[in-house]
Amino acid sequence: MSSNIDPHIENGVRLQKVLAKAGVGSRRACEELIARGKVTVNGSRVTELGTRVDPVSSIIHVRGRRVFLDDNDVTVVLNKPRGVVSTMSDPEGRPCLADYVQEWDERLFHVGRLDTDTEGLLVMTNNGELANRLAHPRWEVPKTYLARVSGQVPRGLGRILMGGIDLEDGRVHVDGFTLKGVHGDESLIEVQLHSGKNRVVRRMMEHVGYPVNSLVRTRFGTLYLGHMRPGTVRRLDGEQLAQLMRMVEL
Repeated sequence: MSSNIDPHIENGVRLQKVLAKAGVGSRRACEELIARGKVTVNGSRVTELGTRVDPVSSIIHVRGRRVFLDDNDVTVVLNKPRGVVSTMSDPEGRPCLADYVQEWDERLFHVGRLDTDTEGLLVMTNNGELANRLAHPRWEVPKTYLARVSGQVPRGLGRILMGGIDLEDGRVHVDGFTLKGVHGDESLIEVQLHSGKNRVVRRMMEHVGYPVNSLVRTRFGTLYLGHMRPGTVRRLDGEQLAQLMRMVEL
């Protein structure tokens, strides 16, 4: 639903110029999109070609898809390999996150951490507000982990973990639990939770008697690991980045 607020700013930049610079199309093609009512600015549909906007703060959608205006805004996802520390440098010389994002000159912040023995999806960005919100408990960003644990996990364990257990730093619970299979003296489980406590999956499973042997984070918010191989990085843009930002109301 479009807002009734006029997005026009007298000393702004013409909307078609902003769109063309963002790579939407030629100036003429962008004018046609505006005239056909395919562009919204801050929730308001724009059809006037003389509309001027703030290219820094405006939230623009074309055909419902977010257009990102600042090429200096960099957000990437890394499939962190096991053995890599979740810091940008390491005095002991161990592999760290900076080793995987050397192609970007921007200073990137990692959103939360994965312990050294855990692999999987990790978000890194130079957008400080996005990093803060994704890490803040207020937004309850969902995370999914695939864990191989010692022992034959009973099917009733999920109910116990969803009901909550007490750890040394407070009560925690999972939002979802699936027993994927039992193989000999190990079980494969999938856990969904939004807690950001340190090493929470490992500590929960050890508390209930099924210590983790290997752990992979497969989902963070709206992002999924998919077929990314360990050590690979991809930059987020377009709708994937827009969905992530919408989740924390940016």
